[in-house]
Amino acid sequence: MNRGKPAYRKTLGELVRFGIVGVVATAVHYGIYRGLMTYMAANIAYTTGYLLSFVCNYILSSCFTFRSRASLSNGVGFGAAHVVNYILQMLLLNVYIRFGIPEDVAPFPVYAVAVPVNFMLVRLVFTRKNKK
Repeated sequence: MNRGKPAYRKTLGELVRFGIVGVVATAVHYGIYRGLMTYMAANIAYTTGYLLSFVCNYILSSCFTFRSRASLSNGVGFGAAHVVNYILQMLLLNVYIRFGIPEDVAPFPVYAVAVPVNFMLVRLVFTRKNKK
């Protein structure tokens, strides 16, 4: 018998906290991207922002979103999920830019597609240990 929160409430709480962390990480990412665009190509600026926001995102995701301890296991899983997410984002960014969306606006439709995918992957990383 499960004496904790019902599964849907736990997932809803994680989703809300994920959204908060996502806004913070996205703001860090986009701020770095925009700041670096005047000095380097969009792909390099985007990657640099992604890597720096990744660190922020991991710490906040483990401690706040999923209320888990940072560990080598979930760090590797989180990193793997973000490799998939990064590849998806870079593909979408370049497709959107190629189709004429300005470089400073192109990240927004990228986020709209990549964030839900990322939530599912990261949630799997942080909750798989709890199910064992």
